[in-house]
Amino acid sequence: MTDKMLKFVKIGQQTPPKRKIGTRKEDFNEIYDEFVTKKAEEQSSRCSQCGVPFCQVHCPLSNNIPDWLKLTAEGRLKEAYELSQSTNNMPEVCGRICPQDRLCEGNCVIEQSGHGTVTIGSVEKYINDTAWEQGWVKPISLKHEKDQSVGIIGAGPAGLAAAEQLRKNGYKITVYDRYDRAGGLLIYGIPNFKLEKHVVERRTKLLKDGGIKFVQNFEVGKDATLEQLRKKHDAILIATGVYKPREVELPGNDLGNIFPAMEFLTASNKKGLGDKVDLFDKGTLNAEGKDVVVIGGGDTAMDCVRTSVRQKAKSVKCLYRRDKENMPGSAREVANAEEEGVEFVWLSSPKEFKGKNKILKI
Repeated sequence: MTDKMLKFVKIGQQTPPKRKIGTRKEDFNEIYDEFVTKKAEEQSSRCSQCGVPFCQVHCPLSNNIPDWLKLTAEGRLKEAYELSQSTNNMPEVCGRICPQDRLCEGNCVIEQSGHGTVTIGSVEKYINDTAWEQGWVKPISLKHEKDQSVGIIGAGPAGLAAAEQLRKNGYKITVYDRYDRAGGLLIYGIPNFKLEKHVVERRTKLLKDGGIKFVQNFEVGKDATLEQLRKKHDAILIATGVYKPREVELPGNDLGNIFPAMEFLTASNKKGLGDKVDLFDKGTLNAEGKDVVVIGGGDTAMDCVRTSVRQKAKSVKCLYRRDKENMPGSAREVANAEEEGVEFVWLSSPKEFKGKNKILKI
């Protein structure tokens, strides 16, 4: 094993190169280039193959990270892919958007010892993008289909993952969703510079090819009642997500030009998908030429500030009530935002919103 692994004492940490700041600010494309095979194998070989792998312990999916790093280091990419997808319904998505610096990478033993973490997320992305390119990713194939059906309400990540697992167990699956595309937050919430939409669309197509039915533009209570769906299926799973924003209970929160993050991000993503978005076109949900202030320090806040930069905002500030070391979001995303010109105002919390125009009814 030592021939291929434990090279963290000889090989330094390296991430895939980023696109130049001036270029990436001009579009919504992903900012990281791909690893080449040699670099992926090299960076995987830095893994110390811990007896108790804290990367796996701190992964919400308990992904078998040390083993697929070892397989990658040995050039056994197809086996690495098989292992990677065995515990993860969307490994190519997680490799892009998981907050690895707080989870697997942040708890890597060699990171704690000062050698710099194994770049787990980048390797995961490389393994699975290669699997798609090589045609290793196949739709679900059933030997026997059960005469039972499950209706899933919501085509976001939870609904899609549940649909796949239930389909693998032989059930007939129908997914109902209120939007015209499947994917939920993966399509409408997360910007392209973190997750390009074709990544989600090809995963959805794979599920369709595996026999899962999708009913789009469908609202429970409007197009059919929950009771009607219950009669149609043997079981119903509700996976609608959490779209209701947290209110900022401050004086003036009913003024115009104060919007929840998801309204802003959804408008931007729909526009990027080629949809007609009146509130964006009229300038209401478009940051161009405006002084933008984002309140909060999580990953959604980083999505908002970096989207504002790409929409050509006049200035972009992020207010956060704690210091930089105690932000809840990804440190990597904060660094990307700083590089792109976002101003962070630490230890700051608004007391009041001042203005004349009341909130616009959307």
